[in-house]
Amino acid sequence: MIPRVMTRQCLSLLTPLALLGLLVGFADISHGSVGEDEDYYMQELLTREQYSRVQLLEKPVASITDRHEHPSQNPAKKVPKGKADISRQKNKSTADAKPEKTPTKKAEKKKSALKTQNSISEGKGQYSSITEECPPMGLETLKIDDFQLHASTTKRYGLGAHRGRLNIQAGLHEDDLYDGAWCAGRDDPLQWFEVDARRLTKFTGVITQGRSSLWSSDWVTSYKVMVSNDSHTWITLKNGSVDLIFHANREKEIPVRNIFPAPVVARYIRVNPRSWFARGSICMRVEILGCPMSDPNNYYHRRNEVITTDDLDFRHHSYKDMRHLMKVVNEMCPNITRIYNIGKSQSGLKLYAIEISDNPGEHELGEPEFRYTAGSHGNEVLGRELLLLLMQFMCLEYLSGNQRIRHLVEETRIHLLPSVNPDGYEKAFEVGSELSGWSLGRWSNDGIDIHHNFPDLNSILWEAEVKKWIPRKMFNHHVPIPEWYQSKNASVAVETRALIAWMEKMPFVLGGNLQGGELVVTFPYDKTRSQGVIREQTPTPDDHVFRWLAFSYASTHRLMTDANRRACHTDDFAKEDGTINGASWHTAAGSMNDFSYLHTNCFELSMYVGCDKFPHESELPEEWENNRESLLVFMEQVHRGIKGVVRDLQGRGIANAIISVEGIGHDIRTAADGDYWRLLNPGEYTVTVRAEGYSLTSKKCEVGYEMGATRCDFTISRTNMSRIKEIMQKFNKQPIRLPIRQLQARRSRQRRLGT
Repeated sequence: MIPRVMTRQCLSLLTPLALLGLLVGFADISHGSVGEDEDYYMQELLTREQYSRVQLLEKPVASITDRHEHPSQNPAKKVPKGKADISRQKNKSTADAKPEKTPTKKAEKKKSALKTQNSISEGKGQYSSITEECPPMGLETLKIDDFQLHASTTKRYGLGAHRGRLNIQAGLHEDDLYDGAWCAGRDDPLQWFEVDARRLTKFTGVITQGRSSLWSSDWVTSYKVMVSNDSHTWITLKNGSVDLIFHANREKEIPVRNIFPAPVVARYIRVNPRSWFARGSICMRVEILGCPMSDPNNYYHRRNEVITTDDLDFRHHSYKDMRHLMKVVNEMCPNITRIYNIGKSQSGLKLYAIEISDNPGEHELGEPEFRYTAGSHGNEVLGRELLLLLMQFMCLEYLSGNQRIRHLVEETRIHLLPSVNPDGYEKAFEVGSELSGWSLGRWSNDGIDIHHNFPDLNSILWEAEVKKWIPRKMFNHHVPIPEWYQSKNASVAVETRALIAWMEKMPFVLGGNLQGGELVVTFPYDKTRSQGVIREQTPTPDDHVFRWLAFSYASTHRLMTDANRRACHTDDFAKEDGTINGASWHTAAGSMNDFSYLHTNCFELSMYVGCDKFPHESELPEEWENNRESLLVFMEQVHRGIKGVVRDLQGRGIANAIISVEGIGHDIRTAADGDYWRLLNPGEYTVTVRAEGYSLTSKKCEVGYEMGATRCDFTISRTNMSRIKEIMQKFNKQPIRLPIRQLQARRSRQRRLGT
């Protein structure tokens, strides 16, 4: 173990006199088979510098009850949703428990010791009868870095203390560098997991999980909690005069939260497993609930502090709250917003969307349409809240005259769909941000993963390419939905059907769906082309455009491209500039991204906006700062490339005309009014337009580096055959097709008759 550097504040509290008389409930972990004086971990604590001899005394505390709860016992209980009140740093109760009698000459030492004890136990010798709860310190969100996590022993590096984070996920294989928990090197009651808060912190509780593993069943069933100001001398939380034992997990995935009977103030906290699953090992994933004490001189706090200046509603919103907030924004900005719904969820909740445009409710000729969706996995809550914050932000900034926002609103028709899966969200919201685990609420009410519930059009297109049906029998775009998928008996969620109808109705050009649990932007294809291959680079014909779009979001995010940031789980996407081809990460058939690209004109990407799927609401201001610029920059990319209108000689727009770009094997089509938008990177392109009954027309269009799509209009004329057909249909006649010899004979006969 490496001795830690003590802060000035800790040094001032722990004077030599105070240390000699420190009233501590030292970690009583002698219930195992090995005696405390024989355990080298304990011996190491006693031999650290300046602490070779520490007098251990016990002090009784008021009786308390062991309060622990398990989601299965009280599923309706919610995590408190108010902001953490860190202003109440000390309990007003006075110390009733008195120290043991000692000679008069040691009175000063006892007084100093009591000061130290009071700095650790906020109840000043007596636990408060009112429990408090602070927000998570940030093991899951990575605010607590690896160097702040320590353990008595580890089984191997991949199961080290740095992996003991709530909801961390393991790799596919055992024995790799990215396993799913901290696991002790040996199974006995002398093991511990330690967090260094790097400043005095008011600790109020602990949340635990077992090991994330497909092959192992490891979890802790009970534990003690110890705190310290110097990492040398430890106080065990007490139940009267007995060490307090917290009941922990019954299986490995459902988080269990234990709130302390009263807050304790210290710098270090340890979790000491006392019992564990009989057929498993000591393995834990942990989150600590704690409020940092006020200290403006603390370097670590100032270095990581992120403050937002936006006056927005930073909290988690239930379905009712979300609907109300959308109504409030609509009333604030009635001239640029419109609320509508695209359908209903399986339980009947409406899927509300809000439109932001200078002419809401209308498609303006030449104006591109953009969409953000979130919450297809109901437990990935951050994206939902980000869209609600974006909605508020754009309204307020538009009213304040922000030219960037005004230009975006006036030149773009923006659609925000915050909750694709409201049924799943309500399940996760009911238990709270820290207790929903990794998967509660992910699926729809009928157990369907909405994001991967779309028809697999990739296989249809690739089979047609192998058979050389393109473009003779099939187009390379707007791949039709197979009949079996549209049948009533198909396993298709009602939410998915609503999304498809919405995507077909609106001429979307660019879209992003916000996901959670990682920090990366993925782009199509999401399915590998080689059968049976789990990971394989599978680019689209527009791969260069997709890579730019993905990078535009990742590069403006505060953390995605930070080479020094820690990986969320197993993959370090920062090495790839925070972006990755979906299929090279993991194959997934029927994704929303692939369907959007192959069935519509819309280029769709997935933004995984945070390691924590359901962050505590105290984290929302920082997460907003992390993603705000990225959300705006990505929307602005809808104006990159070329745009125009395809008209006939009479100036009428031609719908469903095909726009082809030389060298790119993916076409798009014009909207109902004949307008189109083709996302392209800077360069010169040969663009061809063709429509049924019209002559094929080509021209060169150049895309510059400045923001704003290049105008590239087309006027095309009818072919002679289409004109003849139009005339014949108009006069209800059919064209006469006679053999040449018959025509010559008729003309000869007419000449002889003089006609």
